[in-house]
This record gives sequence, C-alpha cells and structure tokens, in this order.
Amino acid sequence: MSVYVGIDVHRKRSQVAVINEGGEVLANRNVPNGTQPVLGVIGGLPPGTPVAFEAAFGWGWLVELLEGYGFAPHLVHPLQCKAIASARLKNDKVDAAILAQLLRADLLPEAWIAPPPVRQLRALLRHRAQLVRLRTLLRNRIHAILADHGHDRPGGCWSGPGRAWLASLELPAVSRELIDDDLALIDALQVPIDRLDWEVYQRVKVLTQLPGVGPYTALVLLAEIGEVSRFSSARKLASWAGLTPNVRGSDRVAHYGHISKQGSAWLRWILCEAAQTAKRHPDFAAGYQAIAQRRGKKIATTAVARKLLTRAYHLLADAANGGTPTSPEGRQAPGELAFLHEPAPRPRSMT
Repeated sequence: MSVYVGIDVHRKRSQVAVINEGGEVLANRNVPNGTQPVLGVIGGLPPGTPVAFEAAFGWGWLVELLEGYGFAPHLVHPLQCKAIASARLKNDKVDAAILAQLLRADLLPEAWIAPPPVRQLRALLRHRAQLVRLRTLLRNRIHAILADHGHDRPGGCWSGPGRAWLASLELPAVSRELIDDDLALIDALQVPIDRLDWEVYQRVKVLTQLPGVGPYTALVLLAEIGEVSRFSSARKLASWAGLTPNVRGSDRVAHYGHISKQGSAWLRWILCEAAQTAKRHPDFAAGYQAIAQRRGKKIATTAVARKLLTRAYHLLADAANGGTPTSPEGRQAPGELAFLHEPAPRPRSMT
C-alpha cells in the first residue's frame, strides 16, 4: 500500500501528516524539529516514500534527513501551492494534510532542490552580500553625521587621505565617538569580507564576459541558477527568476503588468546591480535609453537585467553542452567554466 507524507515546516516545530493511497489520514502529529521526533512519525514507512514540504525558513536540515533515510523529498512552491489548495480552515494540521493530498493526486507545484554544494555556495555568497550591506549602512551613518555638521568630502572618506580628513575634523564629543565606533566596525567587517572574496573567487570567464558581471556577480548567478539544463529556454529561466511580466488575459485581450518578482530574489538583485553598469555599455545603452524615455529608468534597468540573464543562459547552456562557449558578440570565449572546485589567483577587486 502506497503512503504519502506532508510536512508543514516551522522554525521550532513541524506538523507531519501521513495518508494512504485512498486519501485516509493515518497520522497527523505536531513534533519538535529534529531527527528522532520526525522519524517517530515516519520512521517505519518504506524507503522511497514521497514526502512533500514547503520552501519555508530552514528546510535544509529536513532534506538531508529525508535523503539520508531513503525517503523521496519534494520541495513545494509555497505561492503556487496556496493558489491550488486555498481553504477557509487553515492551520498546521490542515496544511500538512493538504500537502500529502496534493502529492497523492500528483498536483504538487514543485521547486528545485539544489544539491548540497550549491546550497553551501549560496550561503557563502549571501553571507558576503549581507556583510557588504552592513558596511554600506555604517558608511551611510558616518555620511549622515558629517552632513549634520555641514561637512562633505567628494573624494570619499575611506582611503588613507579620507581617514586623515575625518580625523582632522572638529566635531562634538558624541559625534566623534559615533564616527570612531562606526569606523571600527567597518574595519572589523573588512576582514571577513576579504576572506570571503578569497574563498569564493573562481575562474568564471564564461560569465565575466558580460558587461557589468565580475567574479562575485558571476558566482551568484551560478549559485542561484544551479543546473541550467533544467530550463529549456532563456524565457523560462527569466520567468523562474521573476523577470517576466504578469499577464491577465481574457478572450483576445491581454494585459501585461509589472514583473512577477517570484523565484530567487538574490538572482534579481544581483542582475539589477549588474545592469547599473551594463546599461552604459554599447550593447545595451540604446535600448536602455529608449525604454527609459517611455517608461522610466527603473523599468529600463530591469529590462537590461533580463537581457543579461538571457545572455547568461546561452553562455551557460553552450558550456553545459560540452561545446566551446561563445561570447555575446559571437567570438570564441576564452577559458573554461570552472564552478566550484578549481582555485584561482587572488583577485584585485570584486565587482
């Protein structure tokens, strides 16, 4: 007899539901997160039993647990699942049972489960991004303090001359204390940022051909996209990344809205960051200006981000097919795509 499992995962506890092939609920229990509590509900089920759970906070441990004990994990797209299984009565017990029922009926909207090396690379790159954001926040705080006292240095405040200029300013005691504290935190953050730059830098020549794409940006693209072969076209990759417009159509009329913003927020973020530079490149400048005049700079930048993703798709697809990847201009690309394991010399800068 076939059985199906649905797990509603939360930070500390999870609801585990088990149903049979007839849809009858065999068990539906709330247990603490951990190996033994979860196995206390599903440990006696046969290997290969399918288990569905949503892409919620902290699901990585559950994938490792299920795969380690021979179960078949199915990661659920949360927004699409809600659209299919909306119910008036909603609680953890109902949600877990609905996941199992959708799995039994083969109606589960699944998301891709990235392999462990890709998940680890994602964690490393996101950690670096958060540290850089925190450093930027501290720098902005210093600029705000200086603005309160009418000071500004166009050349910046973070190089040797900039630090000397900051030290020479006559400021109230409290303002000086705040600036010194923020500078100390910036210096402390720079140490792990430099270490992470060294750890994540690889030879990613295939993607760094693209305008605005440096080594760090290329690594984020690789980590978020994963296996490019799971997308049959560049348009499907753009749709997965949330860079295609929402469409509402009826009969012969279709209304196109803003981008869907579903999929990887980190992928959209890094593409939009790269687009800030790429929009000035000759390949994109004319198209950017045309869209910016009609619909504004923000939408034009998003359009450039999608064009970058389309080009990245074709470069990665060529590399994955074993051929020599071609550059965006059609020339033969130098080097090979080395993803995770090949070391490289220390970079001078990380774009």
